[in-house]
Amino acid sequence: MNFNVITLGCKVNQYESQVMRENLIKSGYMPSDNKEIADITVINTCTVTSVSDSKNRKLIRRIRRENPHGIIVLTGCMPQAFPDDTSLFEGCDIVLGNASRKMLVPSIERYLSGKQQIIDITEHQNSGEEFESMAISDFDERTRAFVKIEDGCNRFCSYCIIPYARGRVRSKKLSQLKEEIEALAQKGYKEVVLVGINLCAFGQDTGSNLCDAVDVACAVDGIERVRLGSIEPEKMDKETIKRLSVQKKFCPQFHLSLQSGCDETLKRMNRHYTSAEYMDIVKNLSEAFENPAFTTDVMVGFAGETEEEFQKSLDFVKSVGFAKVHVFSYSRRKGTVADKMPNQVSPEEKDRRSKIMIEETDKSRLGFLASQKGRTEPVLIETIRRDGFLEGYTKNYTHVKIKINKEDEESFKKLCGTFADVYIESCEKDCCIGSLVR
Repeated sequence: MNFNVITLGCKVNQYESQVMRENLIKSGYMPSDNKEIADITVINTCTVTSVSDSKNRKLIRRIRRENPHGIIVLTGCMPQAFPDDTSLFEGCDIVLGNASRKMLVPSIERYLSGKQQIIDITEHQNSGEEFESMAISDFDERTRAFVKIEDGCNRFCSYCIIPYARGRVRSKKLSQLKEEIEALAQKGYKEVVLVGINLCAFGQDTGSNLCDAVDVACAVDGIERVRLGSIEPEKMDKETIKRLSVQKKFCPQFHLSLQSGCDETLKRMNRHYTSAEYMDIVKNLSEAFENPAFTTDVMVGFAGETEEEFQKSLDFVKSVGFAKVHVFSYSRRKGTVADKMPNQVSPEEKDRRSKIMIEETDKSRLGFLASQKGRTEPVLIETIRRDGFLEGYTKNYTHVKIKINKEDEESFKKLCGTFADVYIESCEKDCCIGSLVR
């Protein structure tokens, strides 16, 4: 039998999908040659917003139409967060929560023998739950590999359902991390990205910390770059910054989750920092690293956000000078504190504020890209584009297109997966343009 795995959501979900893909292959199942049609379709869901749930349901209906006799496996955060809402599972043959993901293959075999719907959603434990043992040996033929090192969150931000979908903080053992990254290096990967649900909480359950994980990754021969996924800003204290800065392989790209630049809004969100503290962290990182890049997420229209609060957030975001910002409107989530808060902002007002924030952050993006002009940076080459450019990323994750002669395209293909020094000449809306330094 063949299969497809469809992933929605974050980098952690992408990693877990790769784990499931490898487990299926080891058990004798084959990847489908058709991205739309398969005997088994595994849907790894996201539930970070109500919009995510809507996308999940639409996808299930589409897959069922295209695979009327196929097996649909629903897994990920949506069934884990809402185990009692069976309307979310309509059209699915097997439903597995995050805590039951390891039962994927046995559940498929059980379903094949009985053709009865299987729902296996085990509740996360509030204490004592261990990090699910998992490792990948490949990452879907990409140049860099995501490596999950942490799961769960203890923060309970007032708008967030994720602690219910992911449970409490659990961390991968450093010895397992070392083995996994060594295997990826042997496969030819040059860069790894350490990811987690609350990445900075890594090690708080095992007596280690995030810097220890970075040290382990940087020590692996063959790995040339180590970067971090999204991190909570308040954990980036001076001691942590100092330890990270001495690692030459560590990439100075910091996705510091902001959510709002207004202190009053941050307090209602149950975020654990102020805008001033956030700015101090940005300054400390800027002093410790050469040419760092800062990216973030910004929410508009959170419950109770006034026009004055929105303006404070907008002004703060402009003052930071982010390299890139993901702007999104607050989406009410059943089961969260914020869902019951008064003074909910109208959809029309959320849309207006979102457009204003995006317009300003696009300017910030262009300003950052312009600041890279005139620099010579090592770029990890990923591919040759159809328009004839090489494409890759610098150490601070600046997207660079590299001019080459069309007639020499074949000779340049061997550069994919390698590093090349690139002189950055100009910038466009979302990338820089450069040329190879000979």
